[in-house]
Amino acid sequence: MKRINKAVFPVAGLGTRFLPATKASPKEMLPIVDKPLIQYAVEEAVASGITHMVFITGRNKRAIEDHFDKAYELETELEERGRQNLLDQVRDVLPKNISCTYVRQSEALGLGHAVMCARAVVGNEPFAVILADDLIDAQVPVLKQMVERYEEEQRTIVAVQTIPLEESRSYGIIKGEASGKRMYKMTGIVEKPHPEVAPSNLAVVGRYILTPTVMDILERVIPGAGGEIQLTDAIATVLKSEGAFGYEFEGRRFDCGSKLGYLEANVMYALKHAEVGKDFCEFLNRLHADRKD
Repeated sequence: MKRINKAVFPVAGLGTRFLPATKASPKEMLPIVDKPLIQYAVEEAVASGITHMVFITGRNKRAIEDHFDKAYELETELEERGRQNLLDQVRDVLPKNISCTYVRQSEALGLGHAVMCARAVVGNEPFAVILADDLIDAQVPVLKQMVERYEEEQRTIVAVQTIPLEESRSYGIIKGEASGKRMYKMTGIVEKPHPEVAPSNLAVVGRYILTPTVMDILERVIPGAGGEIQLTDAIATVLKSEGAFGYEFEGRRFDCGSKLGYLEANVMYALKHAEVGKDFCEFLNRLHADRKD
């Protein structure tokens, strides 16, 4: 049985929904309280046993590489000032046993194309894909939940959650049969169907465990609108040849690709933050009282 050692992070998107904030800074570096989205994603991967992070980057994404690199000048300054707590935080952004690879995606041709860019690094191994836009607060990291299911099934697994049917045009939607606790054996998957023809209300969100077969299939996927290669199309082929599962994860997801979801995540994570949580809760209570008046 091959373990999941590598996680792919597609981070080449333009982040147009957050302009002008993302004009010169990657959307993945937008902070949730005091950590950028991409750090939450990497921390989830580390907590799930991943040791090799593969970032699929594009233009103006250098800040991501810098964030996970050693900051000599900053560390020296903090050390000289005796700011040990902050120094530890900076040094612990990435554990020492973790390796990183950065691959440039020259054109934004869809999620499937971004995943395909990792082929030379991933090789003939199963691997995870994490979309940093989907921040999921969970007692057990969602990817770890999925790794445990993969060890049992040895098949492609996608994270799913129930949604209102009227939102189906924003997601890949699976069709499947219940197969154990929170698991669905997939019989189909479609990209952004109209609510009237959606096969279910189980939507795919930003966590995947994929077998190496998907890379061969992505090479043959016919590009759709805008020349994009859809990962959904490749998974549809994989489930026919190998089988695939949807996993209804335990946790609360925040869609940080939208302004509202991003704001909600900041509020929820601030409320449980050790440093500011109590004061922030009191502020919200005062704000609520003032608005009622």
